[in-house]
Amino acid sequence: MEPDEAETAALLAALELQIAWGADEALDEAPLDRTRPSPEALPAARPVAPAARQPAPRPSAPALTPAAAFAPVTARAGELAAGADSIEALSAALAALDHPLRETAGNLVLSDGVPESGLVLIGEAPGADEDRQGKPFVGVSGRLLDRMLASIGVERARNAYLTNILPWRPPGNRTPTDAEMSLFTPFVLRHLALLRPRHVVLLGGTAAKALLRRNEGITRLRGRWHSLEVPGLGTVPALATLHPAYLLRQPAGKRDAWTDLRLLRRALDGPAEAP
Repeated sequence: MEPDEAETAALLAALELQIAWGADEALDEAPLDRTRPSPEALPAARPVAPAARQPAPRPSAPALTPAAAFAPVTARAGELAAGADSIEALSAALAALDHPLRETAGNLVLSDGVPESGLVLIGEAPGADEDRQGKPFVGVSGRLLDRMLASIGVERARNAYLTNILPWRPPGNRTPTDAEMSLFTPFVLRHLALLRPRHVVLLGGTAAKALLRRNEGITRLRGRWHSLEVPGLGTVPALATLHPAYLLRQPAGKRDAWTDLRLLRRALDGPAEAP
């Protein structure tokens, strides 16, 4: 759209004014915006201070591997276990062991039953009921175990002794770690040396793995006698079988458990079976 005569006259008058003021050339293609503040009016930019020189980091000590960090505690556990000359002394040694499980558990759970029975059953670790009462196998799985043993004429109050690999309940009833099993195994072996049993029953994969030092699962280890080496005692026949807690989750396993119980009954009725 072309400007009309009035706009043309105004533009020419503005140009003549510029010429009159001494302007003889145009330096910018676009008109100057007089509304913008001049650079002098803007605050001066603060100089950026150079970054302070940080001291060179000191070389840190190499991180301990879990096995290395655990070694002093394991050595201490072995010393405490070896020094126990009675079940009461063993219980005191466990109570003196500084371990995180002790901080989260309610009670030390060592054993229940008849120490002189000649039959020791070893489970995994205390549960919530065991933690409250301070005795092993007093919860739902313990009551099932009592019924299983009664079916072959065994009672904890008369001719059996019960204990676990771990004396304290793991938080949330989780499975014991390999480090925990390694730590407490010397106490279990010392426990057996003091009891001098004729037969040992390993209830579940944790007990079998810890004491037999085998990598197979419990379904492969169960159903036969194994040689359990106990320092200070010698070789003891050990029968691996399914844990009653497993049977509560997998009732189909009760047939295999019954087969193992009959194997135990035959051993109790006669001389100890050779593994």
